[in-house]
Amino acid sequence: MERFGTLSFGHYGPLGGGRQLTAGDSLHQAIDLAQGMDELGANGIYFRVHHFARQQASPMPLLAAIAAKTERIEMGTGVVDMRYENPLYLAEEAAAVDLISDGRLALGVSRGSPETVVRGYEKFGYSSEDPRGADLAREHFDLFWRAIGGEGIAERDPNSPFGGGTGMQQIEPQSEGLRSRIWWGAGSRDTAEWAGRMGLNLMSSTLVTEADGRPFDILQADQIDRFRAAWKEAGHAGTPRVSVSRSVFPITTAEDELYFGHSQEGDGIGYIDGIRSTFGKTYAAAPDVLVEQLQQDAAVMSADTLMLTIPSQLGVAFNLHVVESFAKHVAPALGWKPNTTA
Repeated sequence: MERFGTLSFGHYGPLGGGRQLTAGDSLHQAIDLAQGMDELGANGIYFRVHHFARQQASPMPLLAAIAAKTERIEMGTGVVDMRYENPLYLAEEAAAVDLISDGRLALGVSRGSPETVVRGYEKFGYSSEDPRGADLAREHFDLFWRAIGGEGIAERDPNSPFGGGTGMQQIEPQSEGLRSRIWWGAGSRDTAEWAGRMGLNLMSSTLVTEADGRPFDILQADQIDRFRAAWKEAGHAGTPRVSVSRSVFPITTAEDELYFGHSQEGDGIGYIDGIRSTFGKTYAAAPDVLVEQLQQDAAVMSADTLMLTIPSQLGVAFNLHVVESFAKHVAPALGWKPNTTA
């Protein structure tokens, strides 16, 4: 594990006891958390994207604000649902955020997860014959991928008063190297292999759409191996990045014990989109125990980046405490060095 950061689900709404976390509160707290994590030397802050829900839905303004207020930390998504996206507008926005951040965008994209509404992407103006919209996501991604690579997209107008010409015009702005910072969120081995062939980085999902009796971390490590093999076989240069996400809570205070002392959970089996799937466990223990547990997690040790899923509703101070505890007491034993020195 070379890097670690946080993955926030960005929930807002009633907190109980008459308290309310508004959408504005959630956004401002995300920016504050990013600044604190940047000072601690954490490597990244990433956000889930969900439409028609009280969560982050339009991440680019948030990522741009974080980029403007931090120096080193990577900011990104896990993941943008490509079924909902205008691929050329997303390409322009992604390039702009990448330029503002001086190349710190880690944009995770995919088909997305199940929604709170039925075929919500149709309300955004897109239709699909696939019940889950997978074909639509790949179609949108293909155009986005071509656009950020500088391919000509629209025919130039030779009679334009703003500089006529011939041939095909690329979208603007372009951000050099942005393609190397695009990730695909994969929940299956087949999708991971496709991402490897395409030359994308891999965000391995919080679940694997398989349940053959093997532990979650073994299934996920197999997925990662297949991804890297596909990347190599396709002849891509360099080394792709791989991230996995885990719920990890170092228990160092009485408050930690109160919140997470009974959160140690094993792998779960359930259904998503009608497919029997395996879900990862929750780690909550004293730091020395966590080190031993995570060293035995095959996927964590195979990936270069670990995303810690955080309880964003508990506020900035508590989540910075979780990040700092992990950075001080757990991460160094897994191979991590602070972003301030790495």
